[in-house]
Amino acid sequence: MSVLRSVIAVALLASSCAVPRGATELPGTSDNVHSRVDVTIVTDEADAVVRILALRAAGRTPAAQDWDRLFQSEGYRRLQQRELAMQRPFEDTSFQAFALSDSLLLRADALRRTLDAWRRVDASSAAARAFRYLPQHAIVRARIYPVIKPRSNSFVFEPRTNPAIFLYLDPSLSSAQFENTLTHELHHIGIANACADTSTDTTVAPGIQSVIDWMGAFAEGRAMLAAAGAAGVHPHATSEAAERAVWERDLARAHDDMRRMEEFYFDLIEGRLTEEEAGARGFTFIATATVPQGAFYTLGWLMAATIETEFGRDRLVASTCDARMFIGDYQRAAIRRNRAAGDSRPLWSEELLRRIGVPDA
Repeated sequence: MSVLRSVIAVALLASSCAVPRGATELPGTSDNVHSRVDVTIVTDEADAVVRILALRAAGRTPAAQDWDRLFQSEGYRRLQQRELAMQRPFEDTSFQAFALSDSLLLRADALRRTLDAWRRVDASSAAARAFRYLPQHAIVRARIYPVIKPRSNSFVFEPRTNPAIFLYLDPSLSSAQFENTLTHELHHIGIANACADTSTDTTVAPGIQSVIDWMGAFAEGRAMLAAAGAAGVHPHATSEAAERAVWERDLARAHDDMRRMEEFYFDLIEGRLTEEEAGARGFTFIATATVPQGAFYTLGWLMAATIETEFGRDRLVASTCDARMFIGDYQRAAIRRNRAAGDSRPLWSEELLRRIGVPDA
């Protein structure tokens, strides 16, 4: 896999040993997926922080064993490993100061209630929903860590080797939203596994390969569809009205976003961008200050949902690791949809399809 493809995969993104304290094992699944699904929710880091906050709320001072429970928890150790890998400082003393802060203590009850609610989420349901949109050879295996930490981000860590999903424990998120987010991230884990052996096409020019690599970021839209559960379900069905409104606003820009993407792709093909410039430009389609879910989400979802609606889920799943097949299938599905239903779904230019080697639509 090229460096660029690895960067994109990371940006977008269990064993049979004993379950650690605070973990919930995935219940049995159907025979056809059971051997390929292994998901564990590990709450030991959050449990330890909640206990420290409970002691503080009762006017007691956390003892050495309370801090040991936190710093030796699996969730904390892997979080520290990830932050250090990102070259960010992560010291026990700094985290201890965070756990002793007054601002965190004010959130103690909300954090406890949220953790209790998230703990009851059926991880098997999220995993099975993600698997429905993945190739049968995919493996959905991950350890999921709801964590209480200073930074409010959530992310995937080591998706190809020892998959972990860190989810910031946010009291504003309902259990349904938590499960939706979990399904989205598990779909990324499945793609990372299913497409791990996808080789670079040595027959195409580097610029075209860069376009194909960047098109892999449409996995964000595919994950939105998987989390929703079907093309007919709104991808923000579990979100607040304000979030749905933002999604609808950005989805309405699909035509303009496709044109802007094409300009980016042609610049890549013609070699007009340095690697740094390409990265900065490409990531504007992932998120910006005003667009929390960029065109790789909205346009990617529209393309995936259109293919599923017109040709069925199996056809959509077949293109999981083949960006050109995905683009071509969408073009055919959109043309069919536009003609039959009078829609006006955006179409890729024939020039772009020809340049990157997509079969005639």
